[in-house]
Amino acid sequence: MKRVRQRVVVENEAPQTSQKSKKQKTCLYGSVFGESDLHASMDWGSLPHHVILRIFQFLPLVDRARASSVCRRWNEIFHIPDLWRRFEFELSQPATSYLKSTHPDLIQQIIKRHADHLQYVSFKVDSSTESAEAACNILSQLVNCSIKTLGLISTAKPSFMNVAKAHFASALTVVFVNSKSLSSIKIDDTPLDDPSLKVLVANNSDTLKLLKMSSCPYVSPAGILCVADQCHGLKELALNYYILSDELLLALSSEKHVDLEHLRIDVVSENPGQVEFHTIKKQSWDALVKHSPKVNIVMYFFLYEEEFDAFFREETPVTHLYFGRAVSKAMLGRIGMNCPRLIELVVCANGLQPLDDELIRIAERCKNLTAMGLGECEVTCRGFIEFVKMCGGRLTQLSIMEEVLIPDSDYSLDRLHLEVSKHLGRMWFPDMMPTW
Repeated sequence: MKRVRQRVVVENEAPQTSQKSKKQKTCLYGSVFGESDLHASMDWGSLPHHVILRIFQFLPLVDRARASSVCRRWNEIFHIPDLWRRFEFELSQPATSYLKSTHPDLIQQIIKRHADHLQYVSFKVDSSTESAEAACNILSQLVNCSIKTLGLISTAKPSFMNVAKAHFASALTVVFVNSKSLSSIKIDDTPLDDPSLKVLVANNSDTLKLLKMSSCPYVSPAGILCVADQCHGLKELALNYYILSDELLLALSSEKHVDLEHLRIDVVSENPGQVEFHTIKKQSWDALVKHSPKVNIVMYFFLYEEEFDAFFREETPVTHLYFGRAVSKAMLGRIGMNCPRLIELVVCANGLQPLDDELIRIAERCKNLTAMGLGECEVTCRGFIEFVKMCGGRLTQLSIMEEVLIPDSDYSLDRLHLEVSKHLGRMWFPDMMPTW
């Protein structure tokens, strides 16, 4: 009997627990929707309008499209303009890409019903020419748009560069002419040309604030100068060094211009010794900094050692420097002498000569330096500690591979991290090379 009674007790307790759980859930639902809305909330089609809209905003596009088939009301909310202000077209070839592609039927539906709602638009394409051409075809249809932000993003090269220049320019011109309120454009690695820039300026000169157009070989210094002369609201600009000129810097420094906040310059060479780089005059740099004293000047270098001759022979107001290939001791010495505004320095590789003197000179002269990264280089432990001591607690980021540091008679690696931590005012360890 006891066993039976125990079993009965257990069976009787289960419904009580379930009732308690239901009561707790009722309280939770009641706190979200209010008691009066509780019963209505059990019917998905009767959820408050703002709740459904919020759910749709968090859903991926495919799930949002599926959710729109729940009922007529959800389908109506699916087409509310607020949901279509920001959209990313994903275009890829299933056989060669891991990306999920936006369904063609949905693309046509968006163009038909929501072209005039789109404001923040980007195209993400894989490396295939077919995907880039599909993006151009969509751009050509956006004739009733008021786009503010446009981004063309290639997950791998060459993509847009394989599209016929005339086709690309024609598609882009449709957006430039019809939007008339473009404020942000990112079109790196594309066949953009000077005539296209002139159309952009003619229709969006009062609104353009950000332009990123690195690796656009058909744009000339005259083309970008046209942008600088007319778009007086530019705050951010990214371009290749070959189209940087004294005239461009002086144009950005005129009284008509707002203060430039960010200038990114990519210095790239694919064939060692075949490219000669021009020199920018110190007066032109000085004019820019005088006009925009807080401007960040960021330079990415992908050069071979023999190609650095034109750089940093005079004072240069660069703030962020990134070297993707080996850079010589002599070049690092010039940086220490001629880059007083330097904030961040990252050196991918140098060689087998210790950089003690160069780092100490950088610490002495670059009083704003707060971030340092060293890859395949060599520094003695004594020299590294001296560098850190001179920089002090202002080094908020310090990333050094353990293999970079050479133990000496005064400091072992175990002692080094304690000394460095003391001068930084926080615990610090060198980075370790992964073993997997």
